[in-house]
Amino acid sequence: MTLAGKSVVVTGAATGIGRGITECLLKAGAGVTAVGRREEALRDLADRYGPAVAWLAQDVGAPGAAERIVATATDRFGRIDAVVNNAGLARFGRLDETDPALFDAMFAVNVRAPAELTRRALPQLRAHRGSVVNISSVGGVVSMPGRAFYGATKAAVNSLTRSLARELAPDVRVNAVLPGPVDTPMWSETGLDEADTEQLRTDLLASTPMGRFGEDTEIGRWVCLLLDTETSGWVTGALIPVDGGRTA
Repeated sequence: MTLAGKSVVVTGAATGIGRGITECLLKAGAGVTAVGRREEALRDLADRYGPAVAWLAQDVGAPGAAERIVATATDRFGRIDAVVNNAGLARFGRLDETDPALFDAMFAVNVRAPAELTRRALPQLRAHRGSVVNISSVGGVVSMPGRAFYGATKAAVNSLTRSLARELAPDVRVNAVLPGPVDTPMWSETGLDEADTEQLRTDLLASTPMGRFGEDTEIGRWVCLLLDTETSGWVTGALIPVDGGRTA
């Protein structure tokens, strides 16, 4: 891969899919600015991979987050070649049972934060003919009863990806990976009780033709491929489902 020596920002890097993406990039020789809310997990990444990791404990939805992320990356690596907008917030519930404020919170993290980080990094991305990969969800393209607010934010990410791909071409490529159900710590943070969470997992597994949940490393490898200009240099505006056949 053509990732050796590249400087890549990954949000939500501490655990789950973000961790899988980060470790794939590091093994390919990239330097990674790992952003997340779990300081201990970020420190563990830095301990494992040394100076190839710059880390920042940061909620991407907070005011000024994008500026701090860009500053951290450029201070350590001198440039930004790619951004992976992976950080996400998932809160599930039926329409008549869900506080509308949760929609605002999810929109801030899932849509506004990726747009703002991409905007702040844009001068660097243009200078180095860089790339952006947004981590969306199959929830942005299939019906999501009981999870409509979350699905709506991911549909917005898909639209943002396709529009920016045309707007920023040919200098910057913008693509998205749409994971299906993946085993991550997210399942303990959705706002559902244990019984509802288990039922949702059972239903998702039953609707996934491959008969299993995905792994974070499977998403990570696809992100690395999209950032590799030798493999994917003519790919932009793509929404790539990595979902065990769930959208088939």
